[in-house]
Amino acid sequence: KVKAELEEKEGKTFDVFTAVEFKTQLVAGTNYFIKVHVGNEEFLHLRVFKSLPHKNEQLSLHSYQGGKTKHDELAYF
Repeated sequence: KVKAELEEKEGKTFDVFTAVEFKTQLVAGTNYFIKVHVGNEEFLHLRVFKSLPHKNEQLSLHSYQGGKTKHDELAYF
């Protein structure tokens, strides 16, 4: 759901976009930390926010980190 938003921020498109791991953090909603394979040996770590149900808001890409590898630990950021 946040692929288009990430592509716009990066200024490129991703032919491969596969989540391979995730963690959650409960706040005033939920933060999802997601490791995404974007082709070759390149990975991105995404922080996606989902608001509480009563707010009825879409998922949003809060931040992301590039230059990651398959073996980089997915940590809170």
